[in-house]
Amino acid sequence: MSYDVYGVGNSLVDIQARIQDSLLTQLEFSKGVMTLVDEATQVRVLSALDGVTLHRCAGGSAANTISGLAEFGGRGAYAGKLGSDELGQVWLKDMRDLGVACSVPQAAGQTGTCVCLITEDAQRTMLTHLGLSATLGPDDIDEAEIAQSKYVYIEGYLFTNESTTAAAMKAIELAKKHGVKVAFTVSDPFLIAINRDLFWQLIEGPVDLLFCNLEEARSLTGLSDPIDCAQKIHQHAADVALTLGADGSLLMHDSRIVPIAGVPVNAIDTTGAGDMYASGILYGITNGLSWPQSGHLASQASARVVSQMGARLKRPFTSAELAEFRK
Repeated sequence: MSYDVYGVGNSLVDIQARIQDSLLTQLEFSKGVMTLVDEATQVRVLSALDGVTLHRCAGGSAANTISGLAEFGGRGAYAGKLGSDELGQVWLKDMRDLGVACSVPQAAGQTGTCVCLITEDAQRTMLTHLGLSATLGPDDIDEAEIAQSKYVYIEGYLFTNESTTAAAMKAIELAKKHGVKVAFTVSDPFLIAINRDLFWQLIEGPVDLLFCNLEEARSLTGLSDPIDCAQKIHQHAADVALTLGADGSLLMHDSRIVPIAGVPVNAIDTTGAGDMYASGILYGITNGLSWPQSGHLASQASARVVSQMGARLKRPFTSAELAEFRK
């Protein structure tokens, strides 16, 4: 079987809750950022959410993108490490129900979780306990599946420990071996601070398509203007997708800048906005849409996902809606 995209990332069960700012202050976490926590801390956070309505689904940044791709009708495969516990079964069933191929065997231990706390201003504060997802290694990467893919998609969160970094580099190596393009998402500004040289080596080398937001682009380049940032990255990466929040996004392709307008929306939860944007771009460019058409699909999809709770579209695009983007 052939795939549009083979994703590599953390396999986490997303646990989402809407809370008041006062609870976030009580928990003593910085608003709007992702923080890695240990198991004991995650247990403390979940205890503080007793009585709050929780929503669980398969998550992880790259997993969100691959599930979005599948919801559009694309063909996806995914490499991520799960426990053989109940949460691991929740994650695996969720992805396989979407038609995503997941061949990495489960292991004894605890499946990772990402508790996403959404405050009234739609900011999301993510508390991530990686669990077994941190043990993903190069032996878990499937060369045959990569060889049958158009893109390999790597999330920046993998570059936080030796094992998952090795898995990411193995996937990139195999992609290049088989002439498969590499897409990479920076994932979070804090990762640039600890991986700046490596990230630039990837951008200057094997990465064909870079996803980043404006804060990440500024951190990478040391520049301020979005167009200047995109052009500097485009000197090395063949394609760039730079998101600008409510102001839309910029695509760089064939040495041309393609501005994509934002979609006015009442944002209630920004969880997964960037992941869904990447889904739209990757689905579009692997299924016959032009870069501008793919950008508009990505913009519409990310607007739709921030107008609801959770990183998975509650109202997926119909075939008729998708056909409109081809016109």
